[in-house]
Amino acid sequence: MTLVSDSDSDSDSDSGAAVRDGGTALALTVTEVAAVGRDVRHVRLADRTGGPLPSFTPGSHIVLSCGHHADGRPRRNSYSLTGAEFEPHSYSISVRLDEHGRGGSRWVHDLAVGDLVEVSTPRSAFAPVLTARHHMLVAGGIGVTPILSHVRAAIRWGRSFEVHYTFREGDGPHLDELRDLCSDRLHTYHTPEQFWAAMDPALLDRPLGTHLYVCGPSGLIEDLAGRARNAGWPDARIHYEHFGVGDLDPGSPFTAHLRRAGLDIDVESGVSLLDALEARGVAIPNLCRQGVCGECRTSVADGAVEHRDLYLTAAEKDAGDCMMPCVSRAAGSRLELEL
Repeated sequence: MTLVSDSDSDSDSDSGAAVRDGGTALALTVTEVAAVGRDVRHVRLADRTGGPLPSFTPGSHIVLSCGHHADGRPRRNSYSLTGAEFEPHSYSISVRLDEHGRGGSRWVHDLAVGDLVEVSTPRSAFAPVLTARHHMLVAGGIGVTPILSHVRAAIRWGRSFEVHYTFREGDGPHLDELRDLCSDRLHTYHTPEQFWAAMDPALLDRPLGTHLYVCGPSGLIEDLAGRARNAGWPDARIHYEHFGVGDLDPGSPFTAHLRRAGLDIDVESGVSLLDALEARGVAIPNLCRQGVCGECRTSVADGAVEHRDLYLTAAEKDAGDCMMPCVSRAAGSRLELEL
């Protein structure tokens, strides 16, 4: 499970690469922009020399440097790769505009051919299981983006698969492309009633060894995963990718004590622990700031945590020895961190 921020939830280098936060950043050129759905912009990025880019695992995403937030912090958003994974000559992303988001989708929609964009090398936590007997791929709306790369790989390597795609009528990004790729292996739905009428029996009759992959809104993922478990699917065969946690309650103020630094940090209502830490000069690795990617995982020494993330398992949350400070908070007035 990882983040896809295909709609917001969020210096040029002669060599085309630079080191940032311990990883490689590629300076790529926008070579194509096109509309592929209602408020969805498709962007193709390539190396300025025309050479191949690093291969990636199907279901991977790249992180774009998308300008800066109002407070000056760099804005970095993750977007799923939709193209072929083996020695590609370009990376392709499709981004839905979110006028109420954090600005990343607007930044992408404003890109033009010839613009330079700094991106990370691909990362993935939503890869296909190579030993699966069959792959059931489910997409909700813009959640189709990582599913596209799964489909391309399945066709390339001769894997058994099917695609279930639910979207509002008249708004199916990449629908024509999926039809060409999948033929009768693609099933589309425009209403929840149509979707569940097909999915409930499908969950009961797929062959042993089938793996389920779903990307879309949190409600769709939670409902489908729950129904799959009720139908006897083990967790090891259910894979999903979230967009983010959405708007959160501002929460109550609390104090975070950094045990190793001997520092107390007050965290006000409406301010994330991650923001409070950064404001005091405490650097925490982070990426999504939406409780999905797991990058900012922080050890907890003492105190109860109000877990709000979509990354930790139920057992990890019950253990109470770590948290995602980008969204989670203290459940009381004080929390001690191993920092």
